[in-house]
Amino acid sequence: MLFTYDTADALQSAVALVNTAEEPDTLASVEALTTFFTDREYSGRHDRDETELGAVRAVRARLRELLSAERDTAVELVNEILAKARAVPHLVRHDDLDWHIHAIAAEAPLAQRMLVETAMAMIDVIRTDELNRLAICAAGDCSALVLDLSRNRSRRYCSTTCGNREAVAAYRARQRA
Repeated sequence: MLFTYDTADALQSAVALVNTAEEPDTLASVEALTTFFTDREYSGRHDRDETELGAVRAVRARLRELLSAERDTAVELVNEILAKARAVPHLVRHDDLDWHIHAIAAEAPLAQRMLVETAMAMIDVIRTDELNRLAICAAGDCSALVLDLSRNRSRRYCSTTCGNREAVAAYRARQRA
C-alpha cells in the first residue's frame, strides 16, 4: 500500500471535488453537495445550505492549485492552509474506521475541513516525493485531475470516458492512414 487509507481517501475525495468543476459542473445544488458528502463518506458538520455550497464550490480552485503544484510550491500551500486553519493533528476513531488523523474539529465548516484534510494528505505525498501520482488528464480536450494510485503508474485519464474517447480517436486515425 502506497498511502494509508485516510491519505488515499482524502486525495481521492479532493480530486473528485476539483473535477466537479469541469463542464458540466456537477456541484450546482445543495442536493448535489449532500450526495457528494455522503458518497465520499465525509464526517462532521454538514449545514446543507447555499452558504456551505458556495464555500465548497469556492475551495475547488484552491484545491486544484494545491494538487497540481510543484513540490516546493505544494509545501508552501500546505503550510499556509494548515496555519490559517490552526490545524492541530489528533488521532480519532469514528464510524467503522480505526485510528486515523484529523487536524480540524468536526464542527468546522465543511469547506475548511476539505482543505485541511487535503493538506494533511499532501504531507504524505510530499514527504514520499510522489507528486507525480497527480496529473492532468491525458485526453486532449480534458483538464480534469487524475490521481494514480496504481502500482505501475499507468493511469493517464480521469475516467473511462476520456480513455475510451482517446482510444476511439486513435483507432479512427489509424484507419484513415
